[in-house]
Amino acid sequence: MTAESHDALLEDLRPAAFAIAYRMLGSVAEAEDVVQEALLRLHTALERGDRIESPRAYVATVATRLSIDVLRSARVRRETYVGEWLPEPLVTDASADPARQAEMSDSLSLAFLVLLESLSPEQRAAFLLHDVFGYGYGEVAEIVGKSEDNARQLAARARRHLDERRPRFEASREERDELARRFFAATREGDVDGLKELLAEDVVLHGDGGGKVPALARAVHGAQRVAQTLGAWSKQAARIPDISFRLVEVNGQPGAIAMDADGNIINVMALDIADGRVQAIRSMVNPEKLAHLGPTASWVEPIQRRP
Repeated sequence: MTAESHDALLEDLRPAAFAIAYRMLGSVAEAEDVVQEALLRLHTALERGDRIESPRAYVATVATRLSIDVLRSARVRRETYVGEWLPEPLVTDASADPARQAEMSDSLSLAFLVLLESLSPEQRAAFLLHDVFGYGYGEVAEIVGKSEDNARQLAARARRHLDERRPRFEASREERDELARRFFAATREGDVDGLKELLAEDVVLHGDGGGKVPALARAVHGAQRVAQTLGAWSKQAARIPDISFRLVEVNGQPGAIAMDADGNIINVMALDIADGRVQAIRSMVNPEKLAHLGPTASWVEPIQRRP
């Protein structure tokens, strides 16, 4: 195999490896590090002339095992995280194949990634590999280093846990997108009454500033309180010159990016929509979690910490 064909193979395997690592970790930066290491190991093995029957399976194995190691070390960091921890958002391609997008978007949603945090690293790996990516239990067992029976048990426990809490999303993409447009229009205008009409009674507003910039200290519950909070945010945003909002898909769900006059990212917001109402809102302002999407705004002074 030539150097050019090696490079082509590695680039072909990159998206699948990232899909596994990102769902495992909920972090773009950590997932990219894992993918880079997995591809480097494959490249080294090929250069040595090692016989690798399935490069795809090789990379999936390395990426999964590295992700399990990262998760174990990340537990302590996330326990001391300031405020609510949310995954790093991905702005997904709305023009992608609709059938494939519908198939993968539920497992990519921020709500689902947060739910995965309640599983052990091995449970998360077994469930994702089998239920999301279609690996057989024998392959899952080999990847996670367990017996096939143990792999089945890990996936089954994860499935039972997730089925009790798994989020629902609007089946009709047209209805979902129309509701999102109305929501973000009302948010921009600070229309509290208009927002209340779009929110489920038990809606939840989540915020992630990571202690880097001001954000919600804890989730806000209920249509009245959420609408009022969004209205207050609208008044704050109005003080930013030429602020703009771009409707996008965030992890396969409706969302928006707020930017300043220079195109720097201020905030990314994602919606869970079901039964014709907004069920949950996730707002991410931690600049460290937005930097992979582009330059971030400096309009908010970082929170000063005492020594």
